[in-house]
Amino acid sequence: MYQASSTRYQDMKYTRCGNSGLQLPAVSLGFWHNFGDTASYENMKQLCFTAFDNGITHFDLANNYGPAPGSAEKNLGIILKENFGSYRDELIISTKAGYDMWEGPYGNWGSRKYLLASLDQSLQRMGLDYVDIFYHHRMDPETPLEESMGALAQAVTGGKALYAGLSNYDGETLEKATRILEELHCPFIINQNRYSIFDRTIEKNGLKETAEKLKKGIISFSPLAQGMLTDRYLGGIPEDSRIKADGRFLNASSLTQERLGQIQKLNEIAENRGQTLAEMALGWILRDGIVTSVLIGASKPSQILDNIGALRNTSFTNEELNLIDTIALV
Repeated sequence: MYQASSTRYQDMKYTRCGNSGLQLPAVSLGFWHNFGDTASYENMKQLCFTAFDNGITHFDLANNYGPAPGSAEKNLGIILKENFGSYRDELIISTKAGYDMWEGPYGNWGSRKYLLASLDQSLQRMGLDYVDIFYHHRMDPETPLEESMGALAQAVTGGKALYAGLSNYDGETLEKATRILEELHCPFIINQNRYSIFDRTIEKNGLKETAEKLKKGIISFSPLAQGMLTDRYLGGIPEDSRIKADGRFLNASSLTQERLGQIQKLNEIAENRGQTLAEMALGWILRDGIVTSVLIGASKPSQILDNIGALRNTSFTNEELNLIDTIALV
């Protein structure tokens, strides 16, 4: 039986999510990759054990994570039942609904029908009575925002979620959603969005600025740009890389000579800071205190330990920030 490390809270940093009472670890574990039915169950367990033993209390999922869709939640459910039963109250478990999940008109987007049915299915797969955070996974241009937000509020009121979150929203829609959720007295606390040195979308669409203004948290996914913000590809594409195993999210055509040149220059900045490129890329996201947590994906326990190393230095000089921008924003 798994027994968590007695020193698990010794080094991790925890930050309040916006102006809520909930604290999240600076580094969270994402289940987007490596927890589906094509992955090794033993490795999944070791990833969870290593994360929790080092203070990563937040496990982030979605209904469609796999492959197959739903399998990441199912596999976590088994891990929770077999190993984490006594630690449930030390864990933050989040899930989402918004992308295509089952056939027909009720398995996608943002209707009340879909969101609440999906949450019930997620809870059943994970063997949980509630999740800590339930997200609407993406903006729905066809469903009234009031309906989608009402579903999140109902999930909380019904005791199936403790907090509500929004994912892949822009600043303008975030502000509208916040007003609705406040009227419904729903504890909406967090936004999940893609953000990295290479992807500044939330700086351009108002999300980062609006979240800070409204005192809502942000958790960033793909902080390493699917592995490009590491030194992994500087010597070629390794045989055991994600590109070789699964080209859906990063493929060889993305690693142009221009991109590899950018990665090399960023790697040199990281080396001058005494960091790996991955550590610097994660530290860059956490640099100003607006982002609450970064979501890492890992295929090996050692990668989790390497990423936690980013917390040793999240401060940047203006010269470093300007140089990173000059390299990345070409």
